[in-house]
Amino acid sequence: MPLSEHEQRMLEQMERALYAEDPKFATALEGSGLRTYTRRRVYQAVAGIVVGIALLMTGVIWQSVLWISVVGFLVMLACTVLVVTGWRKAPKPGEQPVSGSAGGSARGQNRQRRSMMARIEERWQRRRDEQGQ
Repeated sequence: MPLSEHEQRMLEQMERALYAEDPKFATALEGSGLRTYTRRRVYQAVAGIVVGIALLMTGVIWQSVLWISVVGFLVMLACTVLVVTGWRKAPKPGEQPVSGSAGGSARGQNRQRRSMMARIEERWQRRRDEQGQ
């Protein structure tokens, strides 16, 4: 069930007010920084895997402190899980609207706004469906 014209206008007004009041927060809600955040998290997890390998090798070299090898293995395991889950959650390049030129065209902003509206409408519909069952 689509929103009425009045509801769409009200939602657009709230959205404009949010952009005017706190553009950084509005951008974060839009999801544009999600890909960068996910990529950074995957890189950190890969670095953690390297640290885990170093700990594992150190424990093997110093046989008297075997617990270092165990800690290294656990670090590698945890970081591998982070890499796999982070990689799956990373949005594909075509999933998010790409910003236009450095000046930011009005058409690109309309595309972003429409996609945000579409996501909000989908969430709204999902919630209504879940409550109805």
